[in-house]
Amino acid sequence: MQTIGLLGGMSWESTELYYRWINELVKEKLGGLHSAKIVLVSVDFHEIETLQHQNRWDEAGAALAQAAKQIEAAGADFLLICTNTMHKVAPQIEQAISIPILHLADATAVRIKQRGLQKVGLLGTNFTMEQDFYKGRLTQHGLDVVVPLAKDREIVHRIIYDELCLGNVQDASRNEFLRIINDLHAQGAQGIIEGCTEIVMLVQQKHTPIPLFDTTAIHAEMAVQRALESE
Repeated sequence: MQTIGLLGGMSWESTELYYRWINELVKEKLGGLHSAKIVLVSVDFHEIETLQHQNRWDEAGAALAQAAKQIEAAGADFLLICTNTMHKVAPQIEQAISIPILHLADATAVRIKQRGLQKVGLLGTNFTMEQDFYKGRLTQHGLDVVVPLAKDREIVHRIIYDELCLGNVQDASRNEFLRIINDLHAQGAQGIIEGCTEIVMLVQQKHTPIPLFDTTAIHAEMAVQRALESE
């Protein structure tokens, strides 16, 4: 079994999901007392979030690159950045380490194409929805990506940072997300990417008939598949 490196803490609520789901999947596949081999370094999200909103991405990238070096030094065979937004600095992290990164957008695109879908809606932070580092990666896989209107992007962004990253799940916010999901579906989106690792805390497949792509679960599943390839 390969050792999975988790660069987490952004937020810790979603990192906890990664840790739990990866271990549950390994137990499901191997049985008995098996669990995953994991190296986890968890950063202080307050520091990273401050750099994000001050547009100091090089400094944020340097901080995550340093954490990634610790993960590599501890024996990880490959790395997961346990957040969609900070894949903006994935190239900076890649340059700092010699182990490969299992890119979240690539894993998500593979799963969408396996479902035979072409046009998808993307929900996430404003950084993820508006900038090209994530959407562009998806379009490189041949996907057509649509995002909410500006006012709805602000709603999604606010709920993520002010509620979900604090572990606060509100029914009213779920209703707002479902309204926005329905709007994207009306624009032709065949499915919706939950492009922030906390969104699954608020909206699950049981809440809508529109196909959802939970990036946290997809990333965890792909990590286990890779870790057990030699099994």
